[in-house]
Amino acid sequence: MKKWLLALSLLPAMAFAEDTLNSGDTAWMLVATAFVMLMTPAGLALFYGGLTRSKNILNTMGMSLAAYAVGTLVWVIIGYSIAFGDGDLIGTGKVMLSGISSDTISGSIPELLFVAFQGTFAAITVAIASGSMIERVKFSTFVVFAALWVVAVYAPITHWAWGGGETLNFGEIDFAGGTVVHINAGVAGFVVAMILGRRKDYEKAAIKPFSPILVVLGAMLLWFGWFGFNAGSEVAADGTAASAFLVTNVAASLGVIGWVLGEWLIFKKPTLVGGASGAVAGLVAITPASGTAGVGGAIIIGLVGGFLGFLAVSKIKKMFKVDDSLDAFWVHGLVGIWGSIATALFIADYAMPEDYSLGSQLVSQLMAVGLTIVYSGIVTAIVYFIAAAVTGGGRVDEETETMGLDESVHGERALNL
Repeated sequence: MKKWLLALSLLPAMAFAEDTLNSGDTAWMLVATAFVMLMTPAGLALFYGGLTRSKNILNTMGMSLAAYAVGTLVWVIIGYSIAFGDGDLIGTGKVMLSGISSDTISGSIPELLFVAFQGTFAAITVAIASGSMIERVKFSTFVVFAALWVVAVYAPITHWAWGGGETLNFGEIDFAGGTVVHINAGVAGFVVAMILGRRKDYEKAAIKPFSPILVVLGAMLLWFGWFGFNAGSEVAADGTAASAFLVTNVAASLGVIGWVLGEWLIFKKPTLVGGASGAVAGLVAITPASGTAGVGGAIIIGLVGGFLGFLAVSKIKKMFKVDDSLDAFWVHGLVGIWGSIATALFIADYAMPEDYSLGSQLVSQLMAVGLTIVYSGIVTAIVYFIAAAVTGGGRVDEETETMGLDESVHGERALNL
């Protein structure tokens, strides 16, 4: 009898176990959040800064820093509420993190930690979009754009995919941000690049990266941070997180191989910038599938992602005549679309739901991709025009563009020799 009474007394604790703080999960998520934080003001800033020209490197890096700072601010004020508050089309009720204290638990970790982790995603997404518009957008315009975009574009799409918005959730699998982050950012950057128009010397003069060394260093920091990005999206220290960690590493490596192989076959010269870009493409491709793909799937997803990124930047991009400065759409948007489709194709047996159907899952993935493209494209344009109106026009004048934004806008040089 005592044993039965003991078992009954444990039922409430067992029923609410998922809302009990787990110190191991919490420790891992603290580390994962720090990993992802490193990706924006360090990894992406160096990667983008190395790809741009010497006269604009500080401005380019400054946009990543501004995206992180501004994105974090608007995230805690209202972005988190829209993304993860109660509601269908948009979330509500958590403005300024209302109702969340240090004792509030989300799953097995403090909700404040979940807020911080998800905030790093919001910041890097708008920072990725900056790569399409550098060397000609006003810094002030981008700052206003970043604040508005996180609220009006990023947060709603996050709510539909991850935050409980049922009407516009089509059952897609997006473990760590294929649509939410990469397709969303790529489309946003492409739309702003179209509105801004091409740089005045686009296709008239050679536009070479400032420093391949910085590109490689930035890419390696992104690779490192991506372990927190993908494995951290499990929000637990368990076998799924370990699998996501492994397949992330595998896909990034195959992305390097896919891009460099393309360069070798077509141009006969494998480049370090290409290898670094291939790593990023492989990471983008595996992101939505990182919680469900096995090693075999990761090999194919990463290899195709790297080769597709190379083809897009070297061949396909030229057909569109849009000056996507640092290829944010082609490496994040297009490769992200491949990753979202591949997620349905390469689900490991141990991760496959009982009612899994390839056809229906492909439809779900494509519907989510389509929604992201349409919503992000339309609302991004509106947000940009508002930001441009507030700041007196979104594009710098010709003299500023010729001189470079580092000296004209910031009064600094990347190198004082």
